[in-house]
Amino acid sequence: MPAADAALPLPLYSAAQVRDLDARLIAAGTPGFELMQRAAHAAWRALRRRWPQLGEITVLAGAGNNAGDGYLIAELAQKAGWRVRVLAVGAPETLSGDTAVARDAARAAGVAVEPWSEPAELRGVLVDALLGTGFRGEWRAPYAAAVEAINAAGLPVLAVDIPSGLCADTGRVAESAVRADLTVSFIGLKLGLFTGDAPDWVGELAFDDLQADIVLVAQQPHVALRLADDAVPLLAPRARTAHKGRFGHVLVIGGDRGFGGAALLSAESALRAGAGLVSLATRSEHLPASLARLPEVMCQPTESTYQLLGLCERADVLVVGPGLGQQAWGRSLLSAALASERPQVWDADALNLLAEGVVQAPRDAVLTPHPGEAGRLLGLSTAEVQADRPAAALALARKYQAAIVLKGAGSLVAAPDGRLLLCDLGHPAMATAGLGDVLAGLIGALRGQGLAAFEAAALGVWLHAGAGQRLGEHGRGLAASDLIPTIRQLLQEHAPCLR
Repeated sequence: MPAADAALPLPLYSAAQVRDLDARLIAAGTPGFELMQRAAHAAWRALRRRWPQLGEITVLAGAGNNAGDGYLIAELAQKAGWRVRVLAVGAPETLSGDTAVARDAARAAGVAVEPWSEPAELRGVLVDALLGTGFRGEWRAPYAAAVEAINAAGLPVLAVDIPSGLCADTGRVAESAVRADLTVSFIGLKLGLFTGDAPDWVGELAFDDLQADIVLVAQQPHVALRLADDAVPLLAPRARTAHKGRFGHVLVIGGDRGFGGAALLSAESALRAGAGLVSLATRSEHLPASLARLPEVMCQPTESTYQLLGLCERADVLVVGPGLGQQAWGRSLLSAALASERPQVWDADALNLLAEGVVQAPRDAVLTPHPGEAGRLLGLSTAEVQADRPAAALALARKYQAAIVLKGAGSLVAAPDGRLLLCDLGHPAMATAGLGDVLAGLIGALRGQGLAAFEAAALGVWLHAGAGQRLGEHGRGLAASDLIPTIRQLLQEHAPCLR
């Protein structure tokens, strides 16, 4: 993931929304060239903080406003006594407007502007000022060769606003993109900096609002919000007279033969996240393991839908799918769960059976697909889902009238009414089995403690990813069960049990 920064704003925008905001700022009296100068100063400050001793930059400039920022960065570096070159990938003599003014300012400061060619030597910090947010997914010569040269150089790279080749709306990289060490984004954060392919290309992310009028910015619509400590739902403190009956009875349904561990992980997660009572409906073969590992969980060997119906009546929230399987046993239990009309969290094989059309989605549910499951639910390939994760999450929310958690780097939480949240926490060490089972149980416990579907999904995703990020600092070998104590700790830090 891009390096987390508590100072980053919460709203996330599309490229068109940021362009509209830029135009509104200009119309309100801030000249476009002044905004360009502010962007250059912000990028130059970030560059010097990151690489103060290198003393040399090579700016690769395209033909749009992004190039104008690059020319002005070159001017600032030249005046600071650094060795500077601009390699013009877009012909400098064809530039117009503020970009042409920026080019002339760089030349007047003594910056050498040379045409880009593949043999050109790259030195110092490489400044990607090629394409910005205007990239539409198809490379034109000679840009593709310039990007390849940047990535092959083995030199530090600063991307201006967004790495060239990365879609600002979806985070998709169609062919290739600049692999930045540091990206400095301006005015409004773009959604595509956080999800899809973005975490592998953005590097450290810095932001500068360019002194934009906060009233104008607040009026600008956004496409999503980032989840953060001060912007996720809170569980209320508990009264000193609290008892287990007030905090939800979560029933986990799953664990076919050979998959009992998934259901146990989900039940343990629900227990440790504060559910008042937790029951587990699973195969009888898993009773000894449950009693040994989780004596606090009421494990109910369940072989028939009749047995399950009685358990569902006593539960407040159902977590369905961890280790459920897709055979007759799992199918029958899923149908029985659906008949209960309790609030439900569906994961794993519950989603696969939903995609087959075996059942309909329950009302007021949370569905937690990974990209492959999301593709099956939408009739798309995994690659098509990943190419536009925000659109896929919102499409699922509308289709199933449910809160959707689209898992993966830059997890998304979508509501049927169009609300979209993004979690930029997490760690590559989380790429291991069982974490989805932990998340499902966690969300079930939060629902049982009074949160609505969308709010429970949001807080659950944030706690889960935050725990993974904290534990991921210890490196590889993270096990799903490792997250559960850390989730409990984070939940206490965020929403103390006692006021």
